[in-house]
Amino acid sequence: MNPDQPVLALDVGGTKLAAGVVTPDGTVRSFVQIETAVDEGPTAAVKRLLDLGEQALAEAGVPVAAVGVGCGGPLDPATGVILGPPGLPGWDSVPLGRLVAERFQLPAYVDNDATAAALGEYRWGGWDVENLVYLTVSTGFGGGIVANGKVFHGTAGQGGELGHVVVDWQGRQCGCGARGCAEAYVSGTSIARRATEAVAGTSSTLANLMITAKDVAEHAAAGDPIARAIWDETTAMLGRMVAVLVNVCEPQLVVLGGGVTRAGARLLDPVREAALHQAMPPAARACDVVLSKHGDAVGVLGAAAIAYEQLETS
Repeated sequence: MNPDQPVLALDVGGTKLAAGVVTPDGTVRSFVQIETAVDEGPTAAVKRLLDLGEQALAEAGVPVAAVGVGCGGPLDPATGVILGPPGLPGWDSVPLGRLVAERFQLPAYVDNDATAAALGEYRWGGWDVENLVYLTVSTGFGGGIVANGKVFHGTAGQGGELGHVVVDWQGRQCGCGARGCAEAYVSGTSIARRATEAVAGTSSTLANLMITAKDVAEHAAAGDPIARAIWDETTAMLGRMVAVLVNVCEPQLVVLGGGVTRAGARLLDPVREAALHQAMPPAARACDVVLSKHGDAVGVLGAAAIAYEQLETS
């Protein structure tokens, strides 16, 4: 196993699957993605993922040393088994690591996608920091922590499950079964769901749409009052969440990634302002809140970072 060779990286999301070949300096040699189609079940989705990996390898045209896989949790990094993520219904005890290793005849390493992305940002984000929190605001919502240059896994391998920090203990039902988790408010799915509930029977410009988080951001910017209320609640909730993490972790940087961050400054500016205003002053002064520079490739880079971390320590 050669850590100087490229690796194949696979990213499993609730909306999209992505694959790419990544070199040790973080260069993405190939990148492909398709819809996850979660309604078809895990067997079909895993086959699509493996086929996508073959396509990424063919496009890159270089040998790889291992495969890194990022997937929503909970999962067991030691065994590579997926343990029923809320965003992947039916993915109960799926031996994804073994299936990937068998298909590509290579070592395969599986970790939480947001934890992986945190490590990818640390390695290749160009931030020059030792303490970093990454939050993915996408179909779901999660995060990862790098503390003193080391990714945080916790005792049972589930550490950094930031999407299920409770922000309102009597709040909305979350897919994990609890109430008031951050994911129930700030994920793309929850933004769309809250907006759909709010526009029912109204004359909102959203009323006749199959609403997405992108629609909410765009219609809020255009002045629709309901869309603006949903968006403002989302950024306020995320800003408060970031403030809590700044107080607890005291990172130098909080990086926001995932599809919802395509809203750019409409998301970043209010979240940064709320977070750094509400956090304790010493921690706030030491921290900034930024957007990932990697766009849709952030998950693939994270999966690659997990593979390289294992190759370098084995």
